[in-house]
Amino acid sequence: MPRLLDVPVRSLPIERFREVLDPAGYDALMASRDRADRLLAGSAVWCINSTAHGGGVAEMLRSMLAHVRGAGIDARWSVLTGDPAFFAITKRLHNRLHGAAGDSGALGAAEQAHYEAVTADGAEALLARLGPADTVILHDPQTAGMAPRLASAGVPVVWRLHVGADRDCAFSRAARAFLLPYVRAADRYVVSRPRFAWPELDPARAVVVMPSIDVFSPKNQSLEDGAVDAILGVAGLKEGRGAAEPVFRREDGTAALVGRSATLVEDAPLGHDGRFVAQVSRWDRLKDPVGVLHGFARAAEAWEDAHLLLAGPRAGAVADDPEAETTLAEVVAARSSLPASLRARVHLATLPVDDEDENAAIVNAIQRRAAVVVQKSLAEGFGLTVTEAMWKGKPLVVSRVGGIQDQITDGEDGVAVDPRDVDGFGAAVGGLLADPARAAALGAAARERVRARFLQPRHLAEWVEILEPLRAPPAQPVK
Repeated sequence: MPRLLDVPVRSLPIERFREVLDPAGYDALMASRDRADRLLAGSAVWCINSTAHGGGVAEMLRSMLAHVRGAGIDARWSVLTGDPAFFAITKRLHNRLHGAAGDSGALGAAEQAHYEAVTADGAEALLARLGPADTVILHDPQTAGMAPRLASAGVPVVWRLHVGADRDCAFSRAARAFLLPYVRAADRYVVSRPRFAWPELDPARAVVVMPSIDVFSPKNQSLEDGAVDAILGVAGLKEGRGAAEPVFRREDGTAALVGRSATLVEDAPLGHDGRFVAQVSRWDRLKDPVGVLHGFARAAEAWEDAHLLLAGPRAGAVADDPEAETTLAEVVAARSSLPASLRARVHLATLPVDDEDENAAIVNAIQRRAAVVVQKSLAEGFGLTVTEAMWKGKPLVVSRVGGIQDQITDGEDGVAVDPRDVDGFGAAVGGLLADPARAAALGAAARERVRARFLQPRHLAEWVEILEPLRAPPAQPVK
């Protein structure tokens, strides 16, 4: 298999943002486009990560690069491939950068050698494709090892890190020590919040950029109530589907129908009008799905008649996430241990991923129908599912960790709790279920916060600022 796989990048019109921005915001977007056109004329910007599927970075790249293409900029995307041993190492790094032990495996000389071999091959493969004026953005631990070889060839390199820990610890220090020899070669380091900047790196080269969402994507576009019910019904996530069609719009604007169903672990389907609380995320221990389940069990009376839906992609569908199947098995076991009356109110869903747009439409429908959306992460670089639910005007209960702290202001546009306080989590959810007026007010404020801070036009402008000094011609010597 080739070490680098190219991912097709669509072109989407940037002018569509006129409908969600005020006039000043739209004018600023057009100014950023014009500036980028001048800056990047005759060159390409390459984004390199480790998967084209599974949400997170891949989801942001798919949409962001499509709009960059639509703005007239040559944006390209390639995926670094690796063997299971490589992805076990990089998942270990991912967990430890979050301050977690992960699988407790080694990060010694053998792991360093294997990591270097894979990323060196990737760098050589990329150099064979680059034009003389191209710029490369490397994403996360998987690709950091490519930086020294690219930099030695004179390629401008930005390393974009999407994860981090709130507090320094032995785990995060070990991961940084492993990656520092590679990361130091980059011209810029981009993190999601100031706390995630590494103390060992030159602060003059560190930049903070918070991620954004695409409000036009199948995951975030508006859906009629009938379409929401139909999508959930076809996917098997609730009884019945109504008379409407399970229709959504693909990225290119064409209409499509949801046709695949989820795989469910449940005693009986959710009722047509039943209330439910939802968390949608990868099957990852750091997303704490078992903690969500325990919070429900301890506060079930406060949740009244509401059910719990934990949903994520089909385990094993994402190449760089080797722990998903084990985590899902832990959630299934935790559900099985509940008393029958509680177990009947807990539903586990693995969502189809054969068609990414279809998967996104199902997630959209889940969030839109949920009474409350939760994200009880133990660590989080930036919670895309949090911002996605905020855009839909949903009341949220989230953990007070990582980038989520920059997304939600407790009591203003959501409720934030201590990630280890399982009882407090359950009580917070129960409080929103019992007070629909407060829940609605929080949801409305959340949508406006996203409009102001977490849309792609802001994101694009910040990237232009990062790339501009890297593209500037060298200063002429004074004679």
